[in-house]
Amino acid sequence: MNSKPSRLVVLLAYPGCQSLDVSGPWEVFSKAAAHAADLNGAGPPAYRLQLASPLGGPVRCNSGLQWADSTALARLRGPLDTVLVVGGDAGAFEPGGAAHGLLPWLRRKAPEVRRMGSVCTGAFALAAAGLLQGRRATTHWHSCAELALKYPGIRVEHDAIFVADPPLYSSAGITAGIDLALALVEDDLGQAVALAVARELVLYLRRPGGQSQFSAGLQAQARASDRFQALLAWMQEHPAADLSVGELAARMALSERHFARQFQQQTGCTPARFVAALRLERAKHHLEQTRWPLERVAQKAGFGSVDSLQRSLRQQAGITPEQYRQRFARLA
Repeated sequence: MNSKPSRLVVLLAYPGCQSLDVSGPWEVFSKAAAHAADLNGAGPPAYRLQLASPLGGPVRCNSGLQWADSTALARLRGPLDTVLVVGGDAGAFEPGGAAHGLLPWLRRKAPEVRRMGSVCTGAFALAAAGLLQGRRATTHWHSCAELALKYPGIRVEHDAIFVADPPLYSSAGITAGIDLALALVEDDLGQAVALAVARELVLYLRRPGGQSQFSAGLQAQARASDRFQALLAWMQEHPAADLSVGELAARMALSERHFARQFQQQTGCTPARFVAALRLERAKHHLEQTRWPLERVAQKAGFGSVDSLQRSLRQQAGITPEQYRQRFARLA
């Protein structure tokens, strides 16, 4: 029988917020409470959920969807376990913005709440309230540069799905709030409940926080010229080929020095860093989609050995290839 008190989870919304930033984490915590009850029997629910807003009442999202009711901040009664600020319209947290009234409340409540977090551009609220100074954080990929420029005291992790810097948490754009909520559920209730929720919500992958918001190829191709896009496409199709600077420069009919400079200007990263990310992505794909032995996965992805693959994955995600496959394989 579960005798632990319920954890009160508050999602902070405001006019112009993103509807999925609210509904995604809400569904995760709601399903988690149901699964925890199935596992632990009678007792208080694992979570109680509350939607709050600066003034209370209906909240109209930027999609046109409207939440029928919300609790005014002044009427919230604790103790509050988890508070998540959702993202939404640009400028919402600026003076005169729809959510500016959240900031004094966040500053006042931060010492009392077990953990605070943000979904998408909700990170700007935590930043404006001074809560992220000297901490690591992330936000929607489109807003990472703005967050870093506006708040230089924050160590912005541009690629992360979510960032845990307890007691502060932040997630990338929109659906990444689901990943963050699942991670919080796992911290609270264990892996079995988190995996049960992921299965019920048909989430094929429960992404670790350090996983990139976008693939290396997609990010690079988005900014590269047509000529370099063709090279990048070829590299993605041939990860096990000789992708040394000398070979790639020869394909582009450039000197190695000129090629390396042009590559970095075109893609935003060095050739070596791009190749390493590309091969690791391909290895992850094979681990998710096939039952190949690790030797074949390493070979097909362009790694010289299983040891090299293991070092790369452990450095990037903190887990072994076997653990990655166990967690994220799409094959039963």
